[in-house]
Amino acid sequence: MNIIVNGGTRGIGYEVVIFFAQNANNQIIVTGRNEKTLTSLSSKFKNVESITIDMSVFDKQAEKFSKQVSGHFGRVDILLNIAGSLITKDFLEMTNDEARLMMETNFFGPASLIRILKPVMQAGSHIVNISSMGGFQGSVKYKGLSYYSASKAALACLTECLAKEFASDMISINCLALGSVQTEMLEEAFPGYKAPLDAKQMAEFISNFALTGNKFFNGKILPVAIGNP
Repeated sequence: MNIIVNGGTRGIGYEVVIFFAQNANNQIIVTGRNEKTLTSLSSKFKNVESITIDMSVFDKQAEKFSKQVSGHFGRVDILLNIAGSLITKDFLEMTNDEARLMMETNFFGPASLIRILKPVMQAGSHIVNISSMGGFQGSVKYKGLSYYSASKAALACLTECLAKEFASDMISINCLALGSVQTEMLEEAFPGYKAPLDAKQMAEFISNFALTGNKFFNGKILPVAIGNP
């Protein structure tokens, strides 16, 4: 399988890369901003290639990224959009730059990535977008996460729209709305809170879903939550 993990330098994304890399038949491209971690992953696993990308300014790097992917893959079987940005701040205190940073990283960047990679995806390919229970319609919302939740809700809605557009090509796209998972991002947002699942446990679920979920779901926004702080 040819797999791209967008956002694999920490937390759940990092563990997803490790999960897939255990299978020598998988070829993985991992993206992220932390060059040290990317280099470490590429050095540790022969089937992992890394590309440094900042999703908040992805459009400026899109052409270069497309050429880099073409140099490694003739096709993409699985795309996981895991990269995310979270700034916890009340709505009235959030600056436009902070709000745009989250929207670019959590929505516009992944959307552009999908558009670039769609031509090299074939029937049976699977796109998995990682959203949040904060962006899941009808769920409890939390103080200080207005823009973050809105950006994740946008990604979820995009999933539903693209499932219709890509149906004729038999490319599946689904969205997992995650509840609380013990990651660096959660600790930054909710200091002292202990989540019921760790990053490795959630990564295993996400990875298995990416491999087989498209046999059962398409265009779905699925809540994956034991707890939702």
